[in-house]
Amino acid sequence: MISKSLYTLQFKTKQNFEENLIYFKNLILECESDSIILAPEVALTNFCYQRMEEASEFAKEATETLLKLSSEKTIITTMIEKYKNGFYNNLKVFHRGELLHKQSKSKLFPLGNEHLHFQAGNIEEISPFIIDGIKCGAINCFELRFIELWQKLKGCDLIFVPAQWAKERKDHFQTLTKALAITTQSFVVASNSTNDSMDGGSAIITPFGYATQDDSQEIIGLKANFNDVAKVRKFIDIGL
Repeated sequence: MISKSLYTLQFKTKQNFEENLIYFKNLILECESDSIILAPEVALTNFCYQRMEEASEFAKEATETLLKLSSEKTIITTMIEKYKNGFYNNLKVFHRGELLHKQSKSKLFPLGNEHLHFQAGNIEEISPFIIDGIKCGAINCFELRFIELWQKLKGCDLIFVPAQWAKERKDHFQTLTKALAITTQSFVVASNSTNDSMDGGSAIITPFGYATQDDSQEIIGLKANFNDVAKVRKFIDIGL
């Protein structure tokens, strides 16, 4: 039996990048060792379109800090990084003190003008990776709306969805993340910001579609039994 403590974080991001990193670090330290922790999309900086160069430089410091913090934990978040002449929204997985996986957001949210400030990533970067024997995958916020991206994560046992999802569409976020868990028969860890224009809704959802969530908490945890993945795929066989 593989069991693992999963955590999703939901918190506000301030204007001060350093303060955000310290706050994030303290939340991480509250989580158990040998756990997997997901933070919201661009949790350290927000979509700071007037400070993109600064955010990209800060990502270097944040990366070094998260590498150290990941010695006994796995940490997933996204950050703004510059490559050549463009900025990318990079999802990064820190594990055992190393960068295990990175993918750039491929579907940019036009309503938020992301396409005016970011370069789109290569969709082929959305691919499975392994954490302690668990087959994992990730999709970043707006990418959740594209069913063809769910297909790329077919067979994963655990899927991460960091987000900055507006409160007006909170029901969409909760519905889609639960549907993702049921359709892929996997655990889904979804993390949304609690900034003023957001509204939480973060959750850890089992392959059976049961959600652990609490909008009054910044840390939501679940001890996941990955036998549940094999169990649901055996009794509700859809070819996974």
